[in-house]
Amino acid sequence: MKALVYTGPKQLDYRDVPDPVAQGTNALIDLDCSGICGSDMHAFLGHDPRRPAPLILGHEAAGVVASGPDAGRRVTINPLVSCGTCEFCRSGRENLCQERQIISMPPREGSFAERISMPLSNLVTVPDGVPLWQAALAEPMACGWHAVRLSLKQAQEPAERIEAVVLGGGAIGLSAALSLSIHGVSRITVLETNAARRDRMRRALPQFDFQASFEDTSGSLPHLVVDAVGIAPTRKIASTIVRPGGVIAHIGLGDNEGGLDVRRMTLQEIGFIGTYTYSAQDFRDTAQAIFEGKFGSFDWVDQRPLSEGAGAFDDLLAGRVDAGKIVLMT
Repeated sequence: MKALVYTGPKQLDYRDVPDPVAQGTNALIDLDCSGICGSDMHAFLGHDPRRPAPLILGHEAAGVVASGPDAGRRVTINPLVSCGTCEFCRSGRENLCQERQIISMPPREGSFAERISMPLSNLVTVPDGVPLWQAALAEPMACGWHAVRLSLKQAQEPAERIEAVVLGGGAIGLSAALSLSIHGVSRITVLETNAARRDRMRRALPQFDFQASFEDTSGSLPHLVVDAVGIAPTRKIASTIVRPGGVIAHIGLGDNEGGLDVRRMTLQEIGFIGTYTYSAQDFRDTAQAIFEGKFGSFDWVDQRPLSEGAGAFDDLLAGRVDAGKIVLMT
């Protein structure tokens, strides 16, 4: 089969690789598409030692079951494979399973390929009429859904009274903004520094206030700040602008250190919650919301052929992309 293989920092090769083999309760999936995630870019730059070359990246995928009794079933893929027996798995917090694996990280190859093997329990059926490229967005959208679900619990305010600011207008930030809206939050500002992306998002998602910086807003301190970037400067913004008693939800994994004003957070009882991926139920709920059209039209997503994936990574790195997400089509 053909696959887009990470071969070293800033190097991707579209080439022939062996077909995967389905064993046990796994099924082979003929992949239709796979989205480019920020974690893929992190690995592409050589910044993720957990993803050594050579490796097939990608984990936001959908396709059609190619083998077994479910052959022909259209599915979107939950890429997190957990043990199913630990205390976290038994309590519905599979994302915290200490034995969890994710495709695109050894020992599991990723989805920038024509085919993949996955456990049947990780597949969610996609209704006829829903494009598979939209179904593949269940993975990044579930990250925002999960963060919103947890942070609204901690906010101690009804959703209709909450004012929220999302830092970052990529797919994870947009997933958080859209999930906030679905959960009843109406006053949502998204801060995005890329001017071309900001302009496109204003056209695609006019229900949100897209600005370059907090200084461009009304200045009202938000109850909730979602950091979808996760670097020291965005953490500094979050801990500066959140109102006393508010909540910071941290999704982004840009870097590890700095930024938080811990003294202010302590003196003004500002909550902080880290949110990692999603539970299996979050993934299913997000997929269902996509199927029901609750996230809207996805006019902020671009599609490119998998064979041109290397160019897509180069364009993302150079800041030449105004889309919130690029989905690579097999």
